Amino acid sequence: MKRLLGIVLTVLLVLSFSGFGYAKQLDSNRVAIVLADFGTTYPTGFVDILNIEKQVKKAFPHEKVVFAFTSNIIRHIWHKRKHDKKFLERYPQAKEFLNVKGPLATIADLQDAGYKTIIVQPTHIYDGEEFHDLCSYVAGLNAIKTMKKKYMPFKKLVVGRPALGRNVWKYDYHEDIKIAAKALADDVEFAKKKDAALVYMGHGNEFYSTGVYAEFQKELRRVYKTDRIFIGTVEGFPSLEDTLEAAKKAGVKKVVLKPLMVVAGDHANNDMCGKDKDSWKSTFERTGVDVICDIHGLGENNRWVNIYIQHIKDVAQDNGIQLR
Repeated sequence: MKRLLGIVLTVLLVLSFSGFGYAKQLDSNRVAIVLADFGTTYPTGFVDILNIEKQVKKAFPHEKVVFAFTSNIIRHIWHKRKHDKKFLERYPQAKEFLNVKGPLATIADLQDAGYKTIIVQPTHIYDGEEFHDLCSYVAGLNAIKTMKKKYMPFKKLVVGRPALGRNVWKYDYHEDIKIAAKALADDVEFAKKKDAALVYMGHGNEFYSTGVYAEFQKELRRVYKTDRIFIGTVEGFPSLEDTLEAAKKAGVKKVVLKPLMVVAGDHANNDMCGKDKDSWKSTFERTGVDVICDIHGLGENNRWVNIYIQHIKDVAQDNGIQLR
């Protein structure tokens, strides 16, 4: 009897370890998707980020989907809020962001959990500084070469392109711009109903060309057959002054101000529509222009989110990654 019991236990142990090994094999074939967002400290920005996460999870229900914030400053602020009881009582939904990490740490956590195929999809608008740095991080990780191939940390670690595309051989960024323009139909219709020009405030960039905003403005005007769409930026060209001058020359008397940003955060609520005299709203109003503020980020627009979903599919197909 004891001998029989011993045999049974041995068989169970063998099956247990075999099952464990099989599970590990399955784990190594799973795909994780990292949504790399600049981030926001503004409480109302939750709605944009959480909607992107929701839509991507809906599109890829069998894959792991996590967020990372590319901004060091924003992550630092969130980590400090762990100890702010008043803030947490006021915004209980903020708990999801208290431990948010950067792309490097997020990728490392996933790799440690057994994910060896990881897609990093930026929610950035265009190929600027933040996207450049993100690509640099991923390139650094992909430069790791272990002596034995089986110990390589990743099977595939790839980066999707931003909303307005990038200069890569397979995808013409002009086509990405056309798709993005069509995603903003509701904004154009809203401004039309208000008999107002549509003025977008983009973030822009100090170190990279922001000419893509001018191209995007041109495409929006072409698609919607109007010259009453303007795009300006917080940093770079076209500036607020450039945008205001162009609107004045066009005889604009009423505008809808809207952020051309994924999240309607600090820039949208303060720089764009704040009460300070140097806000976009105040500046337009001083010239006699009526202003309607539409403080909703692109992350609330499912047509825009679908751009990121398609870019995830594209980079997966290009790299032989099967998404379930």
